[in-house]
Amino acid sequence: MSHGDWMQTYTGRAFYPLDPHVEDIDPVDIAHALSLLCRYGGHVKLAYSVAEHCVLLSHAVAPGNALWALLHDATEAYLGDMIRPLKSAMPEYRQVEDRLAAVIVDRFGLFRVCPDEVKLADTRILLDERAALMAPPPQPWAVEHLQPLGVEIRCWTPDEAENRYLDRLHELLPAAVLAPAVT
Repeated sequence: MSHGDWMQTYTGRAFYPLDPHVEDIDPVDIAHALSLLCRYGGHVKLAYSVAEHCVLLSHAVAPGNALWALLHDATEAYLGDMIRPLKSAMPEYRQVEDRLAAVIVDRFGLFRVCPDEVKLADTRILLDERAALMAPPPQPWAVEHLQPLGVEIRCWTPDEAENRYLDRLHELLPAAVLAPAVT
């Protein structure tokens, strides 16, 4: 039995953010929610989804890290997209996010430690996203010493982002892993 308050997912599941279980994680819920979440708290010129961000990252890293890149923000499907400056100041949120991340990577058969290549690509893409989506910065970002990742930001519609995310998952995983767990 799960504890705490629950939320209803897109597929109609009761999901307990403070007590997640592997069988609660549905790829359709992740793809759908991330396709509707806008990066940077919405402070961009055009809607740009977390799903598109993840798909772009998954194509920019080595094939062995592509699944990790695709799923690196999957917690946001259940917890929302908190901007970096706030997240670093909220250790309790990080604990909840870390616990959920462990459940998600277990669900998809990944090692629990995010590869350094994915972390670096996730930082470098900030420069591509800023150039495509934002006004000139009022002061330097902490990533100015890096080179952009070199991806093209297209601002997919939510439907396109959801479909591309699911298509990428299907490319990277066997169908048996993608099937929702029966609860």
